[in-house]
Amino acid sequence: MITGTGNAPDARTFHTAVWSGSEMIVWGGENGIQFPLNTGGRYNPGTNTWTATSTTNAPDVRTGHTAIWTGNEMIVWGGGENGFPFDTGGKYNPSSDTWTVTSTTNAPSARLAHTAVWSGTEMIVWGGQDEFGNPLNTGGRYNPGSNSWTVTSTANVPSSRTNHTAVWSGSEMIVWAGLDESFNYINTGARYDPGTNSWTATSTTNAPDGRSSNTAVWSDSEMIVWGGFDGFDGLNTGGRYKSSTDSWTVTSTTNAPNPRTNHAAVWTGSEMIVWGGQLAGTTYANSGGRYCAQSGPPPTPTPTPTPTATPRVTPRPRPTPHQRPTPP
Repeated sequence: MITGTGNAPDARTFHTAVWSGSEMIVWGGENGIQFPLNTGGRYNPGTNTWTATSTTNAPDVRTGHTAIWTGNEMIVWGGGENGFPFDTGGKYNPSSDTWTVTSTTNAPSARLAHTAVWSGTEMIVWGGQDEFGNPLNTGGRYNPGSNSWTVTSTANVPSSRTNHTAVWSGSEMIVWAGLDESFNYINTGARYDPGTNSWTATSTTNAPDGRSSNTAVWSDSEMIVWGGFDGFDGLNTGGRYKSSTDSWTVTSTTNAPNPRTNHAAVWTGSEMIVWGGQLAGTTYANSGGRYCAQSGPPPTPTPTPTPTATPRVTPRPRPTPHQRPTPP
């Protein structure tokens, strides 16, 4: 079924979306003429209807931000406008259709292309890039109840990176891959424990090759990473990382979807579904695959129907920060 268009938000890309338990909430991004937005909408699949989100006290227009769902609020943070990043954000309550500004006291430095996860009590943001395009290895934990930030430790922290991935394992945030400050596509990562405010490096033995713009999901016992870009080509390889043993298992490439980057992936409770993304050149994909990560022999991906691609205009990359002009 096609989602209804009545009262739908304006067309956009580079936005965020969260699931509230009953509605999908989309926000921010940029429109077809590359103007950033601070509008959004709530989509109810039961009624196939949209309700606009309030703009009163909403964060400034932005793209390249993150959004997480806490159980009763959506928190958006970071991102930027025309390449200049922010250290601001907002909490959106769909029940009252209201926004509350997030504190900037002790907040991480302004950034975009970072990651954010919800720990059950805090939003943890990490990495990304500053206004000059420099990758970062800093972050912070935001407690929405007290509207306060706690800096994440930099002892044993992973190398600076942007366009990486992060998942929450139930007790740790696991970050992996990305583009480092020397423009290398890396296959390193680390586990962050907010309880001890400490980092532990992830093994690189049998880890997938370095990449950025891949996806990562948590399967209840493993992080599964797949696809991405290695600086030359899109990828259709991946791996399963088991944090309890600090070990990697290669994902099968038999019947795997075509190599791609900037795609999407979700965990259903029993399998990972990947879909869309960019193939070679100016080709977008409308195909995907279902990957079953059962124990035992290497699992076999199952292609989704219609494994074809639709040529379209090459998308504009994430905003590239540049030096702010010097005032006269």
